[in-house]
Amino acid sequence: MIRLVVVAATSVGVILFVAFIVSRLVQARARGMSIRMQVFLALALIVGTFAAGLGVMVIDRVEARAVRLATAAAEDEAAAIAGMIGGQVVRQQASIGDIAVQLEQERARGADLRLELLDGDGALLFPAGDPSEMGTPGTVHVEAPIVVDGRRLGAVRVVKETVVTKRLLADFAPTVLVISLVLGAAAALAAMWIGRAIAAPIEAMSAFSERVSAGEPASPPLASGREVRRLAESIDSMRRQLEGRPFVETFAADLSHELKNPVAAIRASAEVLDEGAIDEPEQARRFVTRIRESTARIERLLQDLLSLARIEARGVEEFDPVEVGALAAAATESLDGAARVTVKADGDTRVRGEPEWLTRAIGNLVDNALVHSEAGTPVEVSVGRESGSVVVRVKNEGAVAKHVRPKLFSRFVTTRAEHGGSGLGLAIVRAVAESHRGRIELAAAGPPTVELRLTLPPAYRKVDEQLREAAGGVIGSSPDAAREAGARG
Repeated sequence: MIRLVVVAATSVGVILFVAFIVSRLVQARARGMSIRMQVFLALALIVGTFAAGLGVMVIDRVEARAVRLATAAAEDEAAAIAGMIGGQVVRQQASIGDIAVQLEQERARGADLRLELLDGDGALLFPAGDPSEMGTPGTVHVEAPIVVDGRRLGAVRVVKETVVTKRLLADFAPTVLVISLVLGAAAALAAMWIGRAIAAPIEAMSAFSERVSAGEPASPPLASGREVRRLAESIDSMRRQLEGRPFVETFAADLSHELKNPVAAIRASAEVLDEGAIDEPEQARRFVTRIRESTARIERLLQDLLSLARIEARGVEEFDPVEVGALAAAATESLDGAARVTVKADGDTRVRGEPEWLTRAIGNLVDNALVHSEAGTPVEVSVGRESGSVVVRVKNEGAVAKHVRPKLFSRFVTTRAEHGGSGLGLAIVRAVAESHRGRIELAAAGPPTVELRLTLPPAYRKVDEQLREAAGGVIGSSPDAAREAGARG
């Protein structure tokens, strides 16, 4: 009963599994066959062929062994019956024909005699119970001579069913089926694992290229494997080249827009002073202050642009072990409104990177939180390990407008242009994150809380090697060589 239930459940599982595969193949006709399905079909074909060959081999060996056992048993039985008939001929002084008559009488009484009796010339005197059994599959027959006083009086032919074969096959069939299904399930799991290992980096690269094509800020994913790593580097290089083609036009338009207000303020103040306001001390002082503020705004803008251009063009030249928790505490000390900021660091927060750029990035995040939150409200900075990465979280009360969210980390995106905001602070953060093989993202847009999350790879040896490759092999080289390699990157 248990065997029947196992076989029935297994059969249902096989039917459902085959139906699932067929449905996926039908879908593949329209959308194309995925790498995972290709790997699965290849492994399924290999394992299925192996399992079928194993089953055929097992059944063949069982049948051969059963035939040998049945033949040996038939030989022994035929020799014993031939000896018994020979002894009966001597005792009864009877002929082979008389013995055949006696066998017919025994059969009439209900005896199951699976043998044939032949005379000395080979003529059949006593046939088997069912002549159709002779020579049929599943039976063997062995002939033994009847010898009396050195004379061959006839022969006995014994018919033997290979009952052992039938029983063994009945016992082995469910076992072979279960073994085959176990191998199939193992092949399916192996195919899923191997397909995932192969397809996951490609899917990550596809997501990266889609973000790039959509114009969103993106950094290439950490790739394992030489081929995938080369693909990631090639796509990232292509991204940089494609971004560089419209860069001059876009940059000129954005820079012109950002410089328009301070330049207009300087020109207007200069015209008013030239028209006579310079002779009135109070008015002259007011317009000179406007000129200084506009000049300072232009200087900040140009300084931020130079910093952004340097980090994007040259990347990070040196990767030293740094404690991000300590950098976060140091970055907030010199900011206006530092009293509102609380810094909390837990666990190992070491990364490989350039302390100056990381401090600048964290400072920009905190400054952005201070500027875009109400006075007196707290700003929380937490640094810790999450899922194997070092994560910096900056939270403040407020909200990010929906139209700003998609381009929050792009150049010249600001909601404080009238207050001197350049819109480059978060763009610098994005560039620093990408140069360290990390990422910056808007974790919560509010209200009530806005959270920006900076994720960096920890100071592991494998990550160090990838960062060295990202820097163009500048680690350990001379300063001139490092600057040249950084400029090429």
